[in-house]
Amino acid sequence: MHRIALLALPGVFPLEFGVAAQVFTPQAGYALTPVTVAPLSSAGATLSTARGLDALRGAETVIVPGYQDTSTPLPDGVVASLRSAHARGARLVSFCSGAFALAAAGILDGRPATTHWQKVDELRQRHPSVDVQPDRLYVDDGDVLTSAGVTACIDLSLHLIRRDHGAAAANDHARALVAPPSRSGGQLQYVDRVRPRPTGHRLDDLREWMFRDLHRVVTIDMLAREAHVSRRTLARRFREETGTSPLAWLTAARIDRARQLLETTDDPVERIGHDVGLGTPASFRSAFHRHLGTSPQQYRATFRHDGGTDRRD
Repeated sequence: MHRIALLALPGVFPLEFGVAAQVFTPQAGYALTPVTVAPLSSAGATLSTARGLDALRGAETVIVPGYQDTSTPLPDGVVASLRSAHARGARLVSFCSGAFALAAAGILDGRPATTHWQKVDELRQRHPSVDVQPDRLYVDDGDVLTSAGVTACIDLSLHLIRRDHGAAAANDHARALVAPPSRSGGQLQYVDRVRPRPTGHRLDDLREWMFRDLHRVVTIDMLAREAHVSRRTLARRFREETGTSPLAWLTAARIDRARQLLETTDDPVERIGHDVGLGTPASFRSAFHRHLGTSPQQYRATFRHDGGTDRRD
């Protein structure tokens, strides 16, 4: 039996805790021990265990599910216990915001990691030494693995089973969970919008003009004239307000509009690419995959709801 310690921090997300408890069972070859620093409650459910942080000492894998308040210092002993587990060679895994606990212990310093897309900026700001990869559903860096939010913890759990016991075992568990053994694309396909949100407003009118007719062919000179500034001033102000260039922002805006049309219309993919200004079908597919890690057809299959009844055949 592979020994796993499941560390529930205050404010733990019950769903992520439950995924680990359901997946890593004795039947799957795991001996899982829930660990808390004290009895705690989350979302109306009470979690209690006789095992404290000492249970981490014998664990071969330590899993930290996401928790609510990532700005609160970790309880006494958690950082030292995580560092000790890592130093003796235990595999460390985080789900969602659990990455903040690993980062607080210094375990993610200089390493690639991910977390829920809504927490990416906070993780970058609070732990600048972490190589945050926002588009990944999960990151396997050998002895340290991190996942994005909620359902991505299922992706990572199945990946761990695949690593430990092979593809057939992972596929069997995926069937039991009624989940895909693996998902295409990254987590940016689940973000509400790809284009960066502005932090300033001097160019709001220009961005509205750009978004109003995405099919229009646009050049930097056209944008500078519309904003009544020089090319250099436009580039500087645009980057100050959005963190990117005008044309990169425009491409992201076109991707956002294409996503909306894929979700809400039956328009052919080729027409959508043309209507949002992303050019030929090949150009559209290339840009879409570059931003979201999946194809327009796959995206539509995932997010388009036809309003029909469930099929049971």
